[in-house]
Amino acid sequence: MNDLPPILVVDDEPRSVEVMARVLREEFDVHVANGAEAALAVLNAHWIQAIFCDQRMPGMTGVKLLADVRQRWPDIVRIIVTGYTDPDDMIEAINEAGIYQYITKPWHPDQLLLAARNATQLFAMQREHDRLSLELRLARPAVEKRLVRERALVRETYHFEALVRTQGSPLNETCHQAAKAATFDIPVLIQGETGTGKELLARAIHYASQRASGPFLAVNCGAIPDTLLESELFGHKKGSFTGAHANRRGLLEEADGGTLLLDEIGDISPAFQVKLLRFLQEGEIRAVGANESRRADVRILSATHRDLREEVRAGRFREDLYFRLAAMALTMPPLRKRPGDVRVLADHLLDTLSARHGRRVHGFTAEAMTCLMDYDWPGNVRELQNEVLRMLVLTEGDLLGADLLSPGVLHRVAGARASGHADGEAMESPTLSTPESGPLQERIERIEAQILMETIVRCRWNKSRAAKELGLSRVGLRAKLERYGIAPDAGRETIQ
Repeated sequence: MNDLPPILVVDDEPRSVEVMARVLREEFDVHVANGAEAALAVLNAHWIQAIFCDQRMPGMTGVKLLADVRQRWPDIVRIIVTGYTDPDDMIEAINEAGIYQYITKPWHPDQLLLAARNATQLFAMQREHDRLSLELRLARPAVEKRLVRERALVRETYHFEALVRTQGSPLNETCHQAAKAATFDIPVLIQGETGTGKELLARAIHYASQRASGPFLAVNCGAIPDTLLESELFGHKKGSFTGAHANRRGLLEEADGGTLLLDEIGDISPAFQVKLLRFLQEGEIRAVGANESRRADVRILSATHRDLREEVRAGRFREDLYFRLAAMALTMPPLRKRPGDVRVLADHLLDTLSARHGRRVHGFTAEAMTCLMDYDWPGNVRELQNEVLRMLVLTEGDLLGADLLSPGVLHRVAGARASGHADGEAMESPTLSTPESGPLQERIERIEAQILMETIVRCRWNKSRAAKELGLSRVGLRAKLERYGIAPDAGRETIQ
C-alpha cells in the first residue's frame, strides 16, 4: 500500500500533466486528470489531499471546478496553476473557490514541491483539528461533570464544619458569625494567634459566599518587602524596575470576581497602608510603572495575629484603613481555650496524616490523649499537627503512646501536673520550670515530681528503666511515685 500523500493534477494539456506528475512523484502519490470531468471521477474514486488545477480549461475553468470541489470535498486543499497574473482573476479565484495558493507559469520544480508539501501538511493539520474538536465536544459533558464534582468537593472541604470542633466549642460562635458575614459582600478581619486556622476560616467564608465560583487567592503580607508586595498585589509593567522582564498581573487583578486574603495585614508598613487604602476606597489598581488604572471587583478578607485596635492606638496602623478592612471583625480562639476540641482535632489530624503517609494506626493510648489534652499548645493547631505527625513517624505499634511525645510537651505537662495545674493551665517555659514562690522544700518537691512524671512517661512506665536512668532503686522509685501520687492510667500494664 502506498503511504505517500495522495494529490491530484488537473490540466487539459497532456504534456503539462506529465511534467508536473514527474516532479511531484518524488514525494507524493500522484493522480492525473485531463479535464474537469475526469477530475471529478478521480475524486469520487480516490481519497485526495490536495489538487493542482490549471485555470484555463475548455468546458469548465479551474476556478469553477475548485469551487465545486469546495462544496463537495471542503477538506481538500486547492491550488490553482495559471499563466495569467491578472490580480482580479486571482481575487475572484480566492473568494469563489477558497484557493489556498496560486502558482504562475512557468513554475520551478522546487516551487511545485514546496507548495505540495505545505498543502498536505495543512490538510493533516485540518484533520487533526477536526479530530480534537470532536473529542472535545464528546468529552465536554464528562469534563463539566468532573468540574462540578471538583467544585462540590472544594466546597465540602472548605466549609465551616471543616473547622473541627465539639458542640460546646468556643469556636462555634466565631463560625456562626462568619457564616452570617459570608452572605454579605463586605470586608472581614480575622484576628487570632498563629496556627489557629485563620486562613481556613477565610476559605470557608469565600466558599459560602456568592463569589464561591470565583478565585480565592492569599498572600502573606508580612513575608514580603514593600516594593515586592506592591508588585505582588498591583502588578508591574515591563522595565518598571530591575528584574521586571515582562508585564505581570497582580493578585488583585487575578482575584477579580473572587476573594483575596491579605494574611498578616498588621505587619505592613505605614507607607503601604496608604496605597492599600486607596484601592479599598476607589476600587482601582495601578500597576507599578503604569500610567493608567484598572478597576477590580475583589472581596478583601484580612488576617493578623496582632490586636489591630491596639496597633491603631499606638499609631502603627491607620484607623481609616482598619475600618475599611474590618466591616466585621472575628476572633479565632486559641487552642488552650478550646481544651474540649483537642481530642477530636487530634483524632481528625491522625486520620488525615495516616492516610496521606500510608501509615495506618488505631489511635492514641489513653495516657497519650490525656497528655495532649493537658498541654496548653502555644503553637495552636499547627503545633498539634506537628506533634501528631512526629508520633506517627516514630511509632512502631498500632497505638500512639505518651512516650512518643516530644520532650517539650512532656516537660510542660509534667510541670503542670506537679504544680497542681492538671487542667492544662499554661506554663511559662517549655523546659523544666522552677516554682517562683513557696518554701524551699515545697519547691524542691514540685521539681522532683515533675522530673519523676516526665521520666516515667518517657520510659513507658518501665520502672526498672526509669529507676536506672534516675539513679534510684526500684523500691526507692516506687516509694517516690506513691508519695507524689503518680500512677498510670487505669488499665495500663506497667513493667516492674
